[in-house]
Amino acid sequence: MTDAGVTFINVIELPAEAVDDFIAQWRGRVDRMRSAPGFRDVRLHRALLPDSRFQLINIAHWDTAEDCHTAGVDPMVTASVAEAERTATAHPGLYRVVAEINPGAHRKTL
Repeated sequence: MTDAGVTFINVIELPAEAVDDFIAQWRGRVDRMRSAPGFRDVRLHRALLPDSRFQLINIAHWDTAEDCHTAGVDPMVTASVAEAERTATAHPGLYRVVAEINPGAHRKTL
């Protein structure tokens, strides 16, 4: 892996009945952020059980931490996040891959 970039992981606490509305808001933020410099991809994962503490997990990849931060302070994005915070509690962080294991491949430490 020559250019791993950074991974933004945000685990989100919210009532199961609020998930669909949150996803609609999330799509609006993603539409804005996907054209930002350094954006690579994003996936939103939904819990299988309605009583899971974290109903959603957002995982996005960026070229750099600075690119992620710059996209996150966009006024449209911050307004949408403020709206989402009425029903959700987010726990975001930036990460780098430090180890990777693929089936059929040897363990690789980065």
